[in-house]
Amino acid sequence: MDIMVKLNEQTVGRDKIIRLLQYGSRAYWYYAQNSRITQHSAEILRSLEYTFSSFRKLLRLGRCLDSLYSALKLMKYPDVGIRVTLTLSRIANALFLLADHIIWIGRVGLLRVNIEKWSKIANKYWLMNIIMNLTRDFIEIIKILEREGKDILMKTPKFSSNTWERYEMLFHLRNHKEVVMDTIKNGCDLFIPLTALGFTKFSPGTIGLFGVVSSIVGLYTLIHPLCKLTPP
Repeated sequence: MDIMVKLNEQTVGRDKIIRLLQYGSRAYWYYAQNSRITQHSAEILRSLEYTFSSFRKLLRLGRCLDSLYSALKLMKYPDVGIRVTLTLSRIANALFLLADHIIWIGRVGLLRVNIEKWSKIANKYWLMNIIMNLTRDFIEIIKILEREGKDILMKTPKFSSNTWERYEMLFHLRNHKEVVMDTIKNGCDLFIPLTALGFTKFSPGTIGLFGVVSSIVGLYTLIHPLCKLTPP
C-alpha cells in the first residue's frame, strides 16, 4: 500500500500506472474479443483503453516545455555520446508531446484537428526519441564491456571456438541493472510506434503486451531509484 501511495503522489507514477492499465486493457480486449463469453467485457476494456489514453494526454499537458528545458541542460553534459543522444532524445520527446497536446485538443473538441495526421507525426517523433534512447543504452553497454570485460577480451582469441568465453563478457551486465532495465523498456517501446507507422505488423494484443512489460519496468525503476539509469 505504501508503494501505491508513493507512486500516486508523483505525476510520473500516476502516468505509469495508467499506462499499465491502458496497455493491459488493449492486450485483454484483443485476446478476449474472439470469445463469446468475454466479448462484452472486451468492448468495455476497449473503451477503457481509449479513456486511459486520453487521461494520460491530459496528465502530460505542458510537459513539452520540461523536455526542452532538460535538453538545454544536457547540452553541457561532458560525455559527447551521451550528450548528443540524450539532447536529441529530449528534443524529439518535446515535439512528440507537442503533437500529443494537439491530439488531446482535437479529442475533447476544443478545435477541429486531423487526429490521424497528428497521431502519425507524434509516432514519428516518439520513434526518434526511442531510437536515441536505445543508442544511449548501447553506448552504456559498450562502456561496461570495455571497462569490466577487458581482461576477457584480451585472452579470448578472435576466432575462438569457445563460445562460453565470448558470452562470459555479458555477465558483467548483471551488476548494472539500470542499463538492462532501460534497454528492456526501450526495446519493448520501440515496436509500438513502429507498428503504428506500419513498419512492423504486430497485433494490438502483442503491442499491449509490449506496453505492459515496458510499464512494469518503468514502475520498478520508480520504486527502486537505484535501478534507474542516470541521467534519465
